[in-house]
Amino acid sequence: MSSSEPAATPRHRLAILDDHGLIVDSLARWFADLAPDFEVVVTATSWMDLVRSPAFPVDLVLMDLQLGDSVSIESRIRACRAAGARVIVVTALDDDESRERSMAAGAAGFVSKTLPAETLVDYARRVMRGERLPRHPRPQGRPGEAPGSHTTMSGVHLSPAEEKALRYYAQGLSTLEVGQRMDVGYETAKTYLRRVREKYAKVGKPASRKAELIRRAAEDGFLE
Repeated sequence: MSSSEPAATPRHRLAILDDHGLIVDSLARWFADLAPDFEVVVTATSWMDLVRSPAFPVDLVLMDLQLGDSVSIESRIRACRAAGARVIVVTALDDDESRERSMAAGAAGFVSKTLPAETLVDYARRVMRGERLPRHPRPQGRPGEAPGSHTTMSGVHLSPAEEKALRYYAQGLSTLEVGQRMDVGYETAKTYLRRVREKYAKVGKPASRKAELIRRAAEDGFLE
């Protein structure tokens, strides 16, 4: 390379930690497609897989709030920060207590798994610029959507009721049990799930079978 040519800007080294392999793979693919300024160097489904990776420490960790181990979110965030990595907690459990714990431990952001991929990439870039994300960045609905609705990473617009029905169904509940949990009738719960299937089909992600719908739920972060 000629000395007059500018040096390539180093890419940010990214780790993705989530105990659902589908979510890890989906996030890695989204960053590969949407963010050439990031390089995914670690994909892990457990805390020990992350810290034992020869590629760790990294510049940024996208970390699930709840993992199937005994290590607290505070300990995980502090260990990453001590190693020089920034942390964004990406979670399906968006409650005030968990957010406060994560931010107090040093996380740069606490965001929902249902954010559109483009928004998550934007947040990652902001954090790498040294910004601390707002205390409560929630996905915003598009013009014309019902209040409280939002767009998933797959580009599907779900109402709060449709999202709740999908979460319960993906956890293994029957349609009848979904209705009972939501305090609605069987037919209403069935309608919510039918609408979810139709919306996924419209974006080219068939979900007519239960296994397919659960897969879509996993890809969009609706599995606990």
